[in-house]
Amino acid sequence: MNTSSSLYFRLAEPSDSPTIWELIRAAKERRKAEGSLQWQDGYPKKESIEEDIAKREGIVLCTEEETVGYFALIYNYEPAYELIEGKWLTSGPFYVVHRVAVATAHLGRGYARRMLQEAERISQQHDAVSIRVDTNFDNLPMLHLFDSLGYRYCGEVEFRGSPRRAFEKVFTKTPLL
Repeated sequence: MNTSSSLYFRLAEPSDSPTIWELIRAAKERRKAEGSLQWQDGYPKKESIEEDIAKREGIVLCTEEETVGYFALIYNYEPAYELIEGKWLTSGPFYVVHRVAVATAHLGRGYARRMLQEAERISQQHDAVSIRVDTNFDNLPMLHLFDSLGYRYCGEVEFRGSPRRAFEKVFTKTPLL
């Protein structure tokens, strides 16, 4: 069944927290089953989701029947990005995408791509010059997705003692650094 025509995005609300947490929990289990170390250290926690929602940074992807995806979109702030082994492409205002998760029953439908494209649309609408993302070295689906959407590898950042691959996608004609 193709549900793409009924997809929509909205800000996450406190009542979405249990559903979002289930998406995150299932994604953690998938990463573990794939042999990945990403999200195996207790992160993200329920408090991370609740904070996203409270700050109006959590966004859900829904069909008419259910919530099928989640991501956090954060404006111009990620402390770990200040210390990059490499170099960001721009120095202007940016958004950061974190905590991307798709419901297990909806994998393979391009929903992670749609969520990143929505993050890009919102970022451009708010005059950001770029969007920044990171992922674990062994998250091959996400690495492929970043590449296919035109994100450029910028170097490594460190989260909770582990290196992560960092990428940036530039929106404007801002001169690169």
